[in-house]
Amino acid sequence: MKPAIADGHVVTIHYRLTLDDGSIADDSFGGDPLTYLHGAHNIVPGLERQLAGKNVGDTLEVVVEAKDGYGEYDPTAEQTVPKTQVPPNVELKVGMSFQTRARTGQQMPVWIRAITGDNVVVSANHPMAGQRLNFKIEVKDVRRATNDEKKHGHAHGPGGHHHH
Repeated sequence: MKPAIADGHVVTIHYRLTLDDGSIADDSFGGDPLTYLHGAHNIVPGLERQLAGKNVGDTLEVVVEAKDGYGEYDPTAEQTVPKTQVPPNVELKVGMSFQTRARTGQQMPVWIRAITGDNVVVSANHPMAGQRLNFKIEVKDVRRATNDEKKHGHAHGPGGHHHH
């Protein structure tokens, strides 16, 4: 008997994420499922909360409001920078993300929203910020996490994270 989903368990799910306009933002069906460590903030909080207590074989539809997903959209989190400030070895594309340093010195991801002439509009908003997320989930596997996985804060092994 597999345990129900709870903190400290490694969970494998198939998921399809659609936005309110009906577009499919992400889909693991037909590909590799997602394996994550429950309770370690590996997935958006609203989805993690609603998966707790579910069992292998369960299928569910989950709606996650923006604040419990990728956050509300923050217009002040966008800025225009000259292309010279972007790492020169990066081929710039709208939608791509890279790490930058916040004023605090902490690494933070930013996404390219637009490229205009010599300037790039970058945003700290996740591309799906401000959007309601509609998930179709199928729970494929649940197991207890190893001590290493708990220490590292993510799943290891097949479908999990590999250290380089």
